[in-house]
Amino acid sequence: MAEKFAFELVSPEKLLVAQQVEMVVVPGGDGYFGVLKGHMSMLSTVQPGVIDVYEQRSAVSSRLFVTGGFAEVTPERCTVLAEEVVPVATLDRAKVEQELRDAEEDVADAKTPGDKAVAERALKLAQAKLTAVTRGAPAGHA
Repeated sequence: MAEKFAFELVSPEKLLVAQQVEMVVVPGGDGYFGVLKGHMSMLSTVQPGVIDVYEQRSAVSSRLFVTGGFAEVTPERCTVLAEEVVPVATLDRAKVEQELRDAEEDVADAKTPGDKAVAERALKLAQAKLTAVTRGAPAGHA
């Protein structure tokens, strides 16, 4: 059994998760990264995607969709400051597919660079949500 470390997930409103875990997998700015106890210290942006939490390394105990944020990792702790957090199990595929269609239309209809940037961000979020609801753990993660 691997050693456990502290994992905290914080939204702007409150502390959502504070537990001892064996591993977390975070959607970092340069791709997914796994954290175990003793990980080197680092800071990373968090991209829209799924955080997989492993209370025991052999199975994912929870999957949480985050819209972005920052992660701080030390040898004893991983703290994720997330913009928004939604348990993957609560995402409705039909609603996510409609969000995606709406976002694609908004990108096509955008008249200004600012409007286009906002629409593209919404499109990226909808695509990441759809990926979260249509597949299990990210490739390479059991």
